[in-house]
Amino acid sequence: MNDTTILIVDDEPIILATMSQILSPFYQVRAANSGHLALKIASMKPIPMLILLDITMPDMDGYSVLSKLKEAPLTQNIPVIFVTALEHIENESQGLALGAVDFITKPIIPEILLARVKTHITLKQAQDFLHNKNAYLEAEVTRRMEENQAIQNISIRALAHLAETRDPETGEHILRTQAYVQILAMHLQHHPRFSNTITDHYIGLLTKSAPLHDIGKVGIPDHILLKPGKLTNDEWVIMKTHAEIGAHAIEQAEKDIDKPVEFLSLAKQIAHWHHEKWDGSGYPDNLAGDDIPISARLMALADVFDALISKRIYKSQMPFDKARDIIIAEHSRHFDPDVTDAFQTCFSKFVDVALEHQAQSEEISPLYNHS
Repeated sequence: MNDTTILIVDDEPIILATMSQILSPFYQVRAANSGHLALKIASMKPIPMLILLDITMPDMDGYSVLSKLKEAPLTQNIPVIFVTALEHIENESQGLALGAVDFITKPIIPEILLARVKTHITLKQAQDFLHNKNAYLEAEVTRRMEENQAIQNISIRALAHLAETRDPETGEHILRTQAYVQILAMHLQHHPRFSNTITDHYIGLLTKSAPLHDIGKVGIPDHILLKPGKLTNDEWVIMKTHAEIGAHAIEQAEKDIDKPVEFLSLAKQIAHWHHEKWDGSGYPDNLAGDDIPISARLMALADVFDALISKRIYKSQMPFDKARDIIIAEHSRHFDPDVTDAFQTCFSKFVDVALEHQAQSEEISPLYNHS
């Protein structure tokens, strides 16, 4: 006898005794003489692997019992074989429609009972094995995806911080600009000009890729990057190359990957063109208007705002309200007009982000006129 549990349900004691005698040498048998008792026992551990259920019973017939079993999460997957003296095809159709897996007719023939029970026990065990295997595989896939995602995120942050080690006064700049572009993107998500591009998926990619916007600064010599005074014209030419250096570095990373990685495409856009201006006077390619990728337009505003409110080796920090006024004054010149309007609407959220990171960095101006 194995430890597989079978529940037999019938209101006739002789039928219960007969089926129990046939099945007991091979299975653990539990019995119920009513539908109500059957429902109770079916929910008790060990949960039955199979239920043999009479149709014609007083108070609650087999159809009603089966319906109740299928409604309960604990018992809905237990296969049910109807055991009945009814021979009309309508009875079988009704039972199968409710979820029964088979019918056995009375009087009970031991060989048929054992064969049908063995078949459905085997099927149930196979289904459970596959279900458990699939559940394990799904959990393993999820775990590995989360692990890969964590590694990817850590790698991005590590690369971004690598750029910041060349320019230590930028402090929490990558975290703040990452938050700023997310705020702008979420605000513009349903704007007619942006709704086709700025989806939830896009916002996730944008937020992930934003920290790489200044990765090209690793290629700028220290005497230029850390110069405390104004850059000469020649130095400024070199400084501006960080946009193309960053885009090229990301492009080289893309070539090492067999399949395109979406966030790297966005990261390359941002690194390359976040210094372009709406009126075409930016660098490195003098792009204008909608020719500038949306990702770069969002980062352009986020980057300038954070630069204005932050202390640098070559400048002091600026109060939030003054930085806001400068950004708004660049409406339709430096910045996309709708992105500028979004900034104005979300300005208090920008301030909240800056203040949140003030504890980690002393470079942010504490001055803010709420008027």
